[in-house]
Amino acid sequence: MKILVVDDEPLARTELSYLIKKSPVLKKQKIKLYQAEDVKEAQGILLKYKVDLLFLDISLNEENGFELADELKQLSYSPMIVFATAYDDYAVKAFDVGALDYVLKPFEQERIDQALTKAAKILNTKDNNLKQTEQKKSDVLSIELEDRNVIVKKLEIVAATVNNGILTIETNKQKYETRKTLAWLKERLTDSCFMQVHRNAIVNIEDIKEIQPWFNHTLLLIMVNDAKIQVGRSYRKELNERLGM
Repeated sequence: MKILVVDDEPLARTELSYLIKKSPVLKKQKIKLYQAEDVKEAQGILLKYKVDLLFLDISLNEENGFELADELKQLSYSPMIVFATAYDDYAVKAFDVGALDYVLKPFEQERIDQALTKAAKILNTKDNNLKQTEQKKSDVLSIELEDRNVIVKKLEIVAATVNNGILTIETNKQKYETRKTLAWLKERLTDSCFMQVHRNAIVNIEDIKEIQPWFNHTLLLIMVNDAKIQVGRSYRKELNERLGM
């Protein structure tokens, strides 16, 4: 979590930074803590780093923390804001501008912990949503053909083989030929159902229909789409283990 403390009083910045670092809420988190004494310095940090949480004083010499809060709306992302101030008569306005919390000076560990707990929960939710989005994106594969790109669901891939430098990716219904490499494909097929069974072949082991003995003590896989894939001798042991043979 990246946290920025903005206060024109050095002692207040030091005290608040100490309480943040000491908080058990962030015990298991990697944190980066920045400090700024005025709006201009804070703007520089916010433009350089993607700050997650901002502890912002309202009275900053001749400046006002609400002005910075308004400017944050112009950023491509919006850090969470906790107003940290000696004045208790700005609370309503603070929440009107979307503040996460409002803590009063002198700071108390319990109140800082409460604010950090709120921020951590929101950040964890955002991270989980991002992971789910990335997972959905990773469920499909873009295959570059000569004249276009096609999108296939990874779990629909039955097998992939390389012959004369051409990678052929097969589903139940289609075959796609691309100049991509088998290593490129293997890097993207991270689901446990995919296995390399030959230096030139990857299969979806859930789509194996039959296993037949083949020359030189190897095996021949008959896939659900009737593709025939030879198993290399160095891959046979792992395949036997994966299939419980």
